[in-house]
Amino acid sequence: MNELRARAATHEPPSEIAASDVEAIVKGAHEDPFSILGVQAAGKDFVARCFIPHAQAVTAFTLTGEDAGELLRRHEAGFFEGRLSIRERQPVRYRARNAGGEWWVSDPYSFGPVLGPMDDYYIAEGAHLRLFDKLGAHMIDHEGASGVHFAVWAPNAKRVSVVGDFNEWDGRRHVMRHRRDTGVWEIFIPEIDVGRTYKFEIIGAKGEKLPLKADPFAFRSELRPATASVTAAPLSHRWGDEAHQAFWSSADPRRQPMSIYEVHAGSWRRSREGGFLSWDELADALIPYVVEMGFTHIEFMPITEHPYDPSWGYQTTGLYAPTARFGEPEGFARFVDGAHRAGVGVILDWVPAHFPTDEHGLAHFDGTALYEHEDPRKGFHPDWNTAIYNFGRREVASYLVNNALFWAEKYHLDGLRVDAVASMLYLDYSRKEGEWVPNEQGGRENLEAVGFLQRMNSAVYGAHPGIMTIAEESTSWPKVSRPVHEGGLGFGFKWNMGFMNDTLAYLAREPVHRKHHHGEITFGLVYAFSENFVLPLSHDEVVHGKGSLLHKMAGDDWQKFSSLRAYYAFMWGYPGKKLLFMGQEFAQRDEWSEARQLDWHLLDHAPHCGMRMLVRDLNHLYRSRAALHARDCEPEGFSWLIVDDSANSVFAWLRSAPGASPIAVVSNFTPVLRANYRVPLPFAGKWREIMNTDAADYGGSGKGNAGMVEAVAGKDGNIHAKMVLPPLATLMLEFVGE
Repeated sequence: MNELRARAATHEPPSEIAASDVEAIVKGAHEDPFSILGVQAAGKDFVARCFIPHAQAVTAFTLTGEDAGELLRRHEAGFFEGRLSIRERQPVRYRARNAGGEWWVSDPYSFGPVLGPMDDYYIAEGAHLRLFDKLGAHMIDHEGASGVHFAVWAPNAKRVSVVGDFNEWDGRRHVMRHRRDTGVWEIFIPEIDVGRTYKFEIIGAKGEKLPLKADPFAFRSELRPATASVTAAPLSHRWGDEAHQAFWSSADPRRQPMSIYEVHAGSWRRSREGGFLSWDELADALIPYVVEMGFTHIEFMPITEHPYDPSWGYQTTGLYAPTARFGEPEGFARFVDGAHRAGVGVILDWVPAHFPTDEHGLAHFDGTALYEHEDPRKGFHPDWNTAIYNFGRREVASYLVNNALFWAEKYHLDGLRVDAVASMLYLDYSRKEGEWVPNEQGGRENLEAVGFLQRMNSAVYGAHPGIMTIAEESTSWPKVSRPVHEGGLGFGFKWNMGFMNDTLAYLAREPVHRKHHHGEITFGLVYAFSENFVLPLSHDEVVHGKGSLLHKMAGDDWQKFSSLRAYYAFMWGYPGKKLLFMGQEFAQRDEWSEARQLDWHLLDHAPHCGMRMLVRDLNHLYRSRAALHARDCEPEGFSWLIVDDSANSVFAWLRSAPGASPIAVVSNFTPVLRANYRVPLPFAGKWREIMNTDAADYGGSGKGNAGMVEAVAGKDGNIHAKMVLPPLATLMLEFVGE
């Protein structure tokens, strides 16, 4: 037996450490446990120190199974130390024993760091574009062992520990290594597998223990009401969406048909027992339905982890984790892939505008206003009682930019619809005088939020040319959907809130009064091409006492259905991409509720079945006719035919695109049938009636033009066609020539 083994066998005490160090370790109060625990040099030898509660005896082994020496118990709480027989520093494992048996523990303090100096540099700069590969919990192989690497940013914490079901939620056992240059804490814990629940125990700068915090980068979370993060393997899904990805990466989405079906995944359909469908069950039902209906994209209201169902996902506490409500993250990947293989894009509602103040979330994460502003005039949102991200802090902006990149890369998302952009852009949003702080130039613009949005859009479009970003921005902020290099915010599209507000206000009026409000329809074309617009009829219009779209229409039940059909065709013929919230395609009668599925039984009734048929046909027309979509965002694709017939509440315009037959759209928003109505048209010849919302198949009265009208030149040389305008109806007529 060599000298080292002899010394270990006789339990000769190793190089002593102060009793205060031992006491600090067992109390979880040591400022640098990596300098004490694990394998440490003692002259030319090595000693091991560990803290294993409940153990009465501990023997050290190398990872290859060689006995490295018995350790002495120096503190009854479970602190052990002893000389090792190893000749070079290396990770070790311990066989711990007590009266109840024995168990194995791999020593996390005997492993070196995982993060490196380049990570420190880019994290400190706020320029790291792979944070989701570095922070959070990652299954890795490290220095000969398999386990999980944990890393979290908490620069003002006095101590950060990983706690979980693997260490009895004991914050003393896995105190993390502090990388002081960046404020990141990390630790590699061997032999932890997938599916283990964990949080971070954080001691604030003043020594206060904070509520346990979920991982800001958690890739999986527990099902509410539980709030722990869950270790997860990297996504193992094998993608088959190459054709879809290739098409959109080279396409100009402004010139492609986009008809978006907005979905709340928890209430589109429910199981027979009333519970949520899994992602696979949703895929089996929702994707074929969307394909049949002719929608090009599904837009999900937020599906990131959130604690409270009635928040609809907008109060998210886990930006990197698909909610556990619908199963494991791989299920969402399978859904997206299945949609792509069927030719359907997937857009995610993304919420950087606010975050909830749940104690397990980001609020006062390390005992300070880390992600938010300390000053409530900047850091608290009065509309939603939530915190507001500090967009001017580079690490916070980097966290959010990385999240956008994460969803695009890991889940192949086609787009991000960014919620409540207006609330980010204005410092005085929903605030009275004295309740907000002006910017450095004395203005109301949130210059830090502007910089963040520009940076996010630049990063996303730069890395993923097939993606699109869409802003819900309700003001006249300039250049929302213009490139950053032109002074814009860099979004691909903007929701046209003015279109939605004006047209719904118009159709809520009794038809006899509409002639006095003609401008509510025509005004939108003044600015229709100032941005790349999406026309939204979203969930926001059918909740909180606003009623369904059907009940927003004026008149009796017949007029409501007729008006809604006419409105849909009007909208599908109007320049701009389309968005319709689920249930409105079949004229859901009641307001939407997240607590139950849609009223699918209404499809047993002809008016609702006809409405769905109409939306399906409108989608197929819109997609198949370039005149209706290829110049959605350009004024060259639109021209008025009739703009001033307020007395009859009639509107007509022409949609056109290079190489495509032009299409005339004519709407009659009164319940009066108009025979021999004269519509000016650009070309003489036959115009086929390709859409008539008054068709009997849709539930209408069946009035129309027998499928065709003919335009002729009058004595004045002007070309026009005389046609029947059915009551409360929209026609589309495509030029077919002689």
